[in-house]
Amino acid sequence: MELPVFNESGKDTGKKANLSDSVFNIEPSQQSIYLDVKHFLANQRQGTHSTKDRGEVSGSTKKPYKQKGTGNARQGHKRAPHMRHGGTVFGPKPRDYGFTLNKKTKQLARRSALTLKSKEQKITVIDTISSSAIKTKQIVNLLQSFQFNTAKILIVTPKHNKNIYLSCRNIPKLKVLESAQLNTYDIMNADRVVLMNEAVELVNTALG
Repeated sequence: MELPVFNESGKDTGKKANLSDSVFNIEPSQQSIYLDVKHFLANQRQGTHSTKDRGEVSGSTKKPYKQKGTGNARQGHKRAPHMRHGGTVFGPKPRDYGFTLNKKTKQLARRSALTLKSKEQKITVIDTISSSAIKTKQIVNLLQSFQFNTAKILIVTPKHNKNIYLSCRNIPKLKVLESAQLNTYDIMNADRVVLMNEAVELVNTALG
């Protein structure tokens, strides 16, 4: 399939970008998208939560009163879970939430996500973005040219470009990724996917 290539002012350059049907026009797999998004979010979790059990909380292990004859229920010590300031039973401990997902499932998920965006006509191809200097206003003007002001935008560059990244950093709802870092979560989370023309062929090759 082919899409028109626009310049930064939102005008058609007359060029066409060739989006591979094997990447942007397949039968999408919702299950693969679900698994890859779950995998991505699980890997973002730090898993540093921790609670203290009865062996870790402060307090004496001395028996508070004798076993029999007081009329009270028998007690071992005040660090027991049912006592005030006692330990936590089966509380969370530091753990790794990540899990493995095979490469073919990840590839299928990304192709499926791009296909869904393509069918919804939410992919835009831009010839190039000027990166000679760090200018946030230039990126704001670009978004206004395409009337993307209120949408969540994902810009995909062919490789890491520090000036483009820094120009976009302070703009809400805007994220910049190089083509090698493209992932299912960010594709699905964006309202519009903006591909730089040079990045199209890289995505075709990597996922095709």
